[in-house]
Amino acid sequence: MRKVVVRIIAVLVTALLVLAISAIGFVYLAPESATRVFLDLERWRAGLERKEISLSDGTRYVYLEGGKGESLLLLHGFGGNKDNFTRVARFLTPHYRVIVPDNIGFGESSHPQDADYSPSAQAERLHSLAQALGIRNVDLGGNSMGGQIAMTYAARYDGEVKSLWLLDPAGVWTAPESELRKTIAGTGQNPLLIRTEEDFAQLLPWVMADGPFIPRPMVDVLARERIRNFDLEQRIFKQITEDSIEERIRGLATPSLIVWGDQDRLISVETADILHKLLPNSQVLIMPNIGHVPMFERPKQSADDYLRFRATLSAASGR
Repeated sequence: MRKVVVRIIAVLVTALLVLAISAIGFVYLAPESATRVFLDLERWRAGLERKEISLSDGTRYVYLEGGKGESLLLLHGFGGNKDNFTRVARFLTPHYRVIVPDNIGFGESSHPQDADYSPSAQAERLHSLAQALGIRNVDLGGNSMGGQIAMTYAARYDGEVKSLWLLDPAGVWTAPESELRKTIAGTGQNPLLIRTEEDFAQLLPWVMADGPFIPRPMVDVLARERIRNFDLEQRIFKQITEDSIEERIRGLATPSLIVWGDQDRLISVETADILHKLLPNSQVLIMPNIGHVPMFERPKQSADDYLRFRATLSAASGR
């Protein structure tokens, strides 16, 4: 009997080794296919489905959607795309109708070369998207540039936004200079703009303090989207960094959860305190040992924090 058990264990171990070697071979021999399979698996685990819609002006949005309940619209940051929120969405779709678009100019959505990419213009487009999807009242979340757009949306369509989830948002430039701003000022080089696959590989430690392991062949696949978009991203970066949201949101009463990674190299963590003072109905969470994308680095913790925040809003409203 003991010999049988030993043989079964040996067979299982061998099978696992073969499976692991096959997976590694797949990643290195067919990285584009492997990346697609990985993204599809992550979306499936999150209960998200890829969809697309064209607005009346011809603007095309590609987005992920899943779950039921109140609508939660999540906006990615500069250089990102809809899959930046896939990991955290896994814990949110059991509670909400989660919608994650590629912002115009990024991912699979439209890339009009001469368009206005200011946060105000992007907020207006997203409002049109929300209307096209039948959303009249929405909870908004955004990371980095996405947070800047989300706050602009809330200021512009105040009565339609029930809450804000702000993850290391951009748009507040009176805070102490971040490492990124000092680097750009000192070298004239912007690490966020990607010309080569190596540029993208070097960007990851800038963005994440404790992100998941991504095999280099898959990193290179992800880099190619950014390389193709280099010229447009130069224009977009200039427009968003010239836009300050401070006066726009001063006194905005929308309930807001401000989350910051204390190791953020792109936007100073001191920005959280400035935002807290600007938004009278806000609370702040500082996440230790986390960089610029908390929802990607710590998806479960980020989701749990957000669910607690939403629970306090429901309790306050008596729902």
